[in-house]
Amino acid sequence: MSVGKVLVVDDDTNICELLRLYMEKDGYAVAIANDGETAVKNFVEFRPDIVLLDVMLPKMDGWQVCREIRKIAETPIIMVTAKGETFDKVLGLELGADDYVVKPFDTKEIMARIKAVLRRTATVAEEEKKQVEYEDLSINLTNYEMKVRGEVINTPPKELELIYHLASNPNRVFTRDQLLDEVWGFDYYGDSRTVDVHVKRLREKLENISDKWALKTVWGVGYKFETKD
Repeated sequence: MSVGKVLVVDDDTNICELLRLYMEKDGYAVAIANDGETAVKNFVEFRPDIVLLDVMLPKMDGWQVCREIRKIAETPIIMVTAKGETFDKVLGLELGADDYVVKPFDTKEIMARIKAVLRRTATVAEEEKKQVEYEDLSINLTNYEMKVRGEVINTPPKELELIYHLASNPNRVFTRDQLLDEVWGFDYYGDSRTVDVHVKRLREKLENISDKWALKTVWGVGYKFETKD
């Protein structure tokens, strides 16, 4: 299983093959394009996690390729420019490039940049995901806010973390010990009745709000956030 998919776009086939060698060794799946038009076509077909994009390309330059990619996706792009070329960083940022490197480059530096950009974008994606929504219910863990029928409901942090955890895993049954471990953390020394108390308080806030979802007790096991189509 690959750790990620990289599209390498450069008209120098030697550079492409060298990068492919290093990247595949590190577990990446790699696609190559030697001109701008092929790059856009390969992007659509390959759906990479990141693009390494040379500025000077035949048929369509790197700037235009960046524009075309940005029309359809927010995939991270690292621009590559040759030493001595005027690289307009402002234009690169405006077009949506995430980073840039200058040739001749150290392959280890390229690998480090790829990992850093992928890590950064994964963190942003994770932060963006910290909200779950159902009919008449919105739970936002980024700003610790729960809304019921559009109104903010005063919810203590642990209650909010608990309902977020359950609602992020619809129809999955959690034991009380699992919830203590995953929501309260390893350093919590209370007993499982703590979970019951928090669920009871959440039920008071969420009872009969919607017939599409419910906070359910699974007798003898624990709790689940049940959803219905």
